[in-house]
Amino acid sequence: MWKSIIDMAIIVQMNLASVDLNLLVAFEALMEERNVTRAGQRVGLAQPSMSSTLTRLRALFADDLFVRSASGMQPTAKALSLARPISDALGQIRGVLAPGSDFEPAKARRRLSIAVTDYGDLVVVPSLVKALRREAPGIDLVVRPIIDAAESVASLERGDVDALIGGHLPGSARVTRHLLFEERFVCIRDAKRAKQDVSLTGEVYTRLPHALFSSAGGDGLPGAIDTMLARHGRKRRTAVTLAHVVAVPFAVAGTDLLATMAERIARRFAAAAGVTVVPLPYDVAAFPIDLIHARRALADPALRWFIELVDRACKSI
Repeated sequence: MWKSIIDMAIIVQMNLASVDLNLLVAFEALMEERNVTRAGQRVGLAQPSMSSTLTRLRALFADDLFVRSASGMQPTAKALSLARPISDALGQIRGVLAPGSDFEPAKARRRLSIAVTDYGDLVVVPSLVKALRREAPGIDLVVRPIIDAAESVASLERGDVDALIGGHLPGSARVTRHLLFEERFVCIRDAKRAKQDVSLTGEVYTRLPHALFSSAGGDGLPGAIDTMLARHGRKRRTAVTLAHVVAVPFAVAGTDLLATMAERIARRFAAAAGVTVVPLPYDVAAFPIDLIHARRALADPALRWFIELVDRACKSI
């Protein structure tokens, strides 16, 4: 609470009676869109009117705020310092004024959309769908794939999707990251071959050929595993690269291949594929599985409830 008050000090110091709150809404749109025309469309203003609004904002804060560049309207240092307190202030106002603050999930009729990684699709979405059907059967859910993580964040900022779910997702100053849980890496081997070896040592790990999941194709970029091996002066051979993570256990089964993958996915498909889950013979830090949403989402009672639902659904994963 106190931090929010301190953050808003730069605004409160002004004579609020002379400030048109619509200017702050326009500032928020400009900060997120970085484009005068798109920002105007978002707040219901034609391009000339939005340009005039930007002129008023510049006069209000005695700063250029946004400067044209080849990549769009870039915020100045002053604009960046204003972004958080203005967003927080508008969020609180929206929360007070939002209709349906007594949101009733069981009676709600709405369409929500999320974008997820392969991991989120396989591990989080099934539990989320069960919880959604149980608590809010009138809410429809659209699940889209995250192909380009940076573009998905931009899509979230534009309001094209309501949330992103997955691991290793980038962020931005205009979104909020919420930790759902942590995941760790394990190894999988063909079940019959695994029984023949007492343990998977570091030497065996690097000697065996590996199967690798890479949605980008090719060998992908060096990840946490390759970085860790490099620190130990070791390198693995990637014998097979697969475009879908669910294909990895089935490719490993019946072969001499070894694969390193997220534990919850490995255990979900181990029995069906005929592979055994074994510990990774190196220490690799667990990685977070996050839900990312736009800052303005908290002003929407339905989205606040949905974020809480995702969090609760993940408790049983």
